[in-house]
Amino acid sequence: MTPERPLPPTATYRLQLQPGFPFAAAEAAVPYLAPLGVSHLHLSPVLEAVPGSLHGYDVVDHSRVREELGGEAGLRALSATAREHGLGLIVDIVPNHMAMSPRHNRPLWEVLREGPESPYARWFDIDWEAQGGRLLLPVLGHPLGAEIDHFTVDGDVLRYYDHVLPLREGTAGLPLPRLIDAQWYRPAWWRLARTELNYRRFFSISDLIGVRVEDPEVFEATHATVLRLLDEGVLHGLRVDHPDGLADPDGYLRRLDEASGGRWTVVEKILADREVLPPAWPVAGTTGYDALRRVDGVLTDPGGARDLLARYRSFAAPEPDAGGDWAATARRAAHETLDHELATEMDRLTRVAARVCAGSPDPALRDHAPWALRTALRELLVRMEVYRPYESTDAEEVVTEEAAAEARAVFRVPEEAHAVSVVRDLALGRAGDGPGHEEFRVRFAQTASALRAKSLEDTAFYRYVPLLSANEVGGDPGTPALSPGDFHAYCTRLQSDWPLTGTVLSTHDTKRSADVRAAIAVLTECPERWAGVLAEAAGQAPEAPDGALAWAAWQTLLGLGVPDADRLREALLKHAREAKLHTSWTEQDADYEEKVAAFVAEGPCGPAGRHVTDLRAELAPHIRANVLGAALTHLTMPGVPDLYQGTEGEYRALVDPDNRAPFAPQEGASAKQAVTAVALRLRARRPELFGAAATYAPLYAEGPGAEHCLAFTRSGRVLTAVTRLSLRLAGAGGWRETALTLPPGRWSDLFAPERRFEGRVRVDELFSPLPVALLERAGEE
Repeated sequence: MTPERPLPPTATYRLQLQPGFPFAAAEAAVPYLAPLGVSHLHLSPVLEAVPGSLHGYDVVDHSRVREELGGEAGLRALSATAREHGLGLIVDIVPNHMAMSPRHNRPLWEVLREGPESPYARWFDIDWEAQGGRLLLPVLGHPLGAEIDHFTVDGDVLRYYDHVLPLREGTAGLPLPRLIDAQWYRPAWWRLARTELNYRRFFSISDLIGVRVEDPEVFEATHATVLRLLDEGVLHGLRVDHPDGLADPDGYLRRLDEASGGRWTVVEKILADREVLPPAWPVAGTTGYDALRRVDGVLTDPGGARDLLARYRSFAAPEPDAGGDWAATARRAAHETLDHELATEMDRLTRVAARVCAGSPDPALRDHAPWALRTALRELLVRMEVYRPYESTDAEEVVTEEAAAEARAVFRVPEEAHAVSVVRDLALGRAGDGPGHEEFRVRFAQTASALRAKSLEDTAFYRYVPLLSANEVGGDPGTPALSPGDFHAYCTRLQSDWPLTGTVLSTHDTKRSADVRAAIAVLTECPERWAGVLAEAAGQAPEAPDGALAWAAWQTLLGLGVPDADRLREALLKHAREAKLHTSWTEQDADYEEKVAAFVAEGPCGPAGRHVTDLRAELAPHIRANVLGAALTHLTMPGVPDLYQGTEGEYRALVDPDNRAPFAPQEGASAKQAVTAVALRLRARRPELFGAAATYAPLYAEGPGAEHCLAFTRSGRVLTAVTRLSLRLAGAGGWRETALTLPPGRWSDLFAPERRFEGRVRVDELFSPLPVALLERAGEE
């Protein structure tokens, strides 16, 4: 049965489900959420996950809706209540990986018990040729010799603390050391995961094992429940988590589109600057990080950002490749990630390349030492400027000849440098065909995507910190600002090519919520004032463990607005560990981390912090302009806006888990809530003005403050105008005679319906009392 294709959403609202906020709690929130004007609720993963999981991405059973959330009955009840209030449900699905939790993950349990002959062995991306044909399990707290006495045999299972593992048939009576060696798995010290792991994981997270969803049987088994719920009308659309980890994203998305009956689907695809979503993908678009970068960028001052960078370098004195220069910092982080966190992935990729070359009938592929192939791989991967190549795109634009030329220069012997050409040809599919060639192309793409995520988002973004608002998922800290012209060009392309794509400002993965980023971005309009305040604060605060972290701490305080010691401390400790310059998650430096905690408590959260909080109070009108400008732009630009829980009102959150607290309705009222509700209700009332058949047209003001007015129309009937760089505007004398010529007709102000405009309008009248305006052409129904 082919499901009916429902109408696409006009706006979605993301809810983070967890044991403390199950389906019943979401159902109770529907009467609050429906009047906002969204068309669908967007649910985090709903399938069975590791008990107690606060996010649901650690799936253990695709056949069942998660019992801790209320099971399938609870989901159906939520869907029914939502439907009564005119809402549909979008659900997040996780095709790339499952939890490495054998006692909860039955397919994995069977593989551990039966080995590569298990019918479930095809589910998981395991290299059985490595580790002597045994699956490495990095679960031991210390090397095996120190832990052997903590293993016990209990019937047909092996226990190690809270780990429960199946025993291979016929091995239960063996002496313990021999019994361990006789299993299809190898319990090992957790630190060996970096170099010895023989299964694909999610980035560098060994607790998540890669799933071979490219296998049709695996696809069917892992998607049957979600597809059934779509077919029965319980669910209405999909968000696909991390498609870049898949062996064949193109093929997967085609299969999903066919199986789902063409339901509205967006993919969590991070697009680099100037990269476009593969046109052949049968999806509505991305989850919206590309839109986030543009909205933030157009509200950031380019000249001030450059000045802020100079002052950051003076204050923090970072080395160029450790936070002083963006390109050098990113390159160093990429090298370190390949050499350390992704060392096992590089080993596997090198083995595949060496095997293909050794067995090739082409003499040009022969006689390349594994070290040369590994070096070539390393130097090509660190020079890729996008996450990965795809079957449906031109791989030569991803693995470029320019990058290859730079990689060859690393070699001292020209003949050895030929390994770069070999690796590039293998990656591009120009060096022959066969299972080994295909495996190399797949592994190369998967390693490339893991590298970019880990080295940029999870490392370099925490080292290079002149402007924290730019260090966001999908962002480009080296180019934080965007001109209005470039913003309009982006929106025009979006409306033309991906009119129903997702757009976001805050998510469960953003490092800082939109309102925090909006406050920090104002610093690009007053870099000299910021430097002066920082000098005063630093002069009264204890010495910081390092300058870059201190700069980040003071900016975080300004963004959050309150000296909340617990939240700031946890965010800054995570910041330091992710940066991996002085401490890390796997090699924690207790002395350094104690200094970080002490500095946060006595600096930003001590008396010296008032200098920054006083500055924030002075900047309040300009922060407000950024907050409202970003919100209204997001809600009326092309695409389908997704609101993260709580962001309809003031929402200041730091990196997870700070931003993953259970949902609670916004209390009171604020200008942001009013702007959000009016814009969402307009989208719900007039969906045709914003959908696939809509149009987008930029408008330009005239006069001394023209560059500070960002304006556009949707389908000629709705007009959005927001104030950008309001502090710079005030310093230049305000709007004065700046005016905006409206398209023909009489226009009603949706924030103050008694107000009407037509023709040429003074911008200071348009932006009164709010620094944003939303107009609708009168007489159009």
